[in-house]
Amino acid sequence: MWEIIAANRRKSMGLVFVMGSVLAALGAVVGYFFFPHDPSQGIFWGILIAMVIWIVMLLISFSSGEKILLATAGAREVQRDDAPQLYNIVEEMKIASGLPAMPRIYIIDSHVPNAFAVGLNPERAAIAVTTGLVSKLNRDELQGVVAHELGHIYNRDTLFMTLAGVTLGAVVILADLFVRGLWFSSISGGRRRSSSQGGGQLAIIVLIISIVLAILAPLLAQILYFAASRKREYLADASSAQFTRYPEGLASALEKISDNQSKNFSKSRTLAPMFIVNPMASWEGTSGLFSTHPPTAERIRILRGMAKSSSLVAYENAFKKVNNSVLLTPGMLQGVKEQGVRSAAAETAKHDPQKNLRDIKDILHKNNGYGILTCACGVKLKVPPQFIKEKVRCPHCGREHNVSAELLVAAAALSTQTPPKT
Repeated sequence: MWEIIAANRRKSMGLVFVMGSVLAALGAVVGYFFFPHDPSQGIFWGILIAMVIWIVMLLISFSSGEKILLATAGAREVQRDDAPQLYNIVEEMKIASGLPAMPRIYIIDSHVPNAFAVGLNPERAAIAVTTGLVSKLNRDELQGVVAHELGHIYNRDTLFMTLAGVTLGAVVILADLFVRGLWFSSISGGRRRSSSQGGGQLAIIVLIISIVLAILAPLLAQILYFAASRKREYLADASSAQFTRYPEGLASALEKISDNQSKNFSKSRTLAPMFIVNPMASWEGTSGLFSTHPPTAERIRILRGMAKSSSLVAYENAFKKVNNSVLLTPGMLQGVKEQGVRSAAAETAKHDPQKNLRDIKDILHKNNGYGILTCACGVKLKVPPQFIKEKVRCPHCGREHNVSAELLVAAAALSTQTPPKT
């Protein structure tokens, strides 16, 4: 796997360099267009402005990129006591993957099942899952998804996605600034001087080149970004199969996730490529060069084609059968140990989606400051933080509860609980 990570880093840096070159070229042409009387100075200032935009965006991403993305998704952090099973699964996969630090765990309040990972390095990594994912998937399926996201962290994909996403954003911003400046220039008649000095034909040529590049630069950067994203999804799937030793878990999870996407899951286009299944692809119909993910059905066929092995070699063989192409080179597979496929977990048969949904909703309510009272009849009463009455009545059995006293007892009991063993 170290060879794969090293190759991933080299390709990532090369791709970011190419995208940065596209950004610099766009800046040069924009500068030349707006400074026709001194082309060298115009090119210099154009490239400088492009690089400043890029560097500022990179600094923001390096300082607080994860926080911004998680806040955009509406994610809330949870601890071991809040979601012991989810925490246990993440901890298991952290150990299986050999990551040096435990990723932080976040939950997004949405019935649409999905997940993504962020982090410029494993020490800053975080994984976010929706309430729909936790409720709809059994333990093996949830483990497969978590392992896929930890695979992105392990393979350093989250670093690449941050760098490439910021570069793509800078290209789009610069192209947009140019188009707006071009419109303003045409309104104010700012380019009439060059025409009056005999430079009319050159101005038209430069104008055409600038417009074409302003259109093509974001398109080219986006194609490079998406193409790299697709390959990284395959690698994360392979990592998931290797970490869990159960490819069927992720295959089954991908089926459920792709079948339950919704237009109401209105997350930003910046986040869309980061999810395990693109939440926008099912209704936007993106495919080919403009697809951030490989076809989900194809990913499922590869995972289910791994037969009786969960190793990277088995994934590569299944990938070749489905795609008639190579994902991992022979050098990357040197020293890879063969490993079998384990049986399904015992907890899978006990999966209760409705109970899981209630439990995960309780976690979110606690994070929002709600108090949770459990009545003797089994009903859980959620007391909002602004509740001012001393007593609350159970709507099922009619029992009255002393709000402040019972919440204090519940909090004290929770604080003395021993953390669940993993």
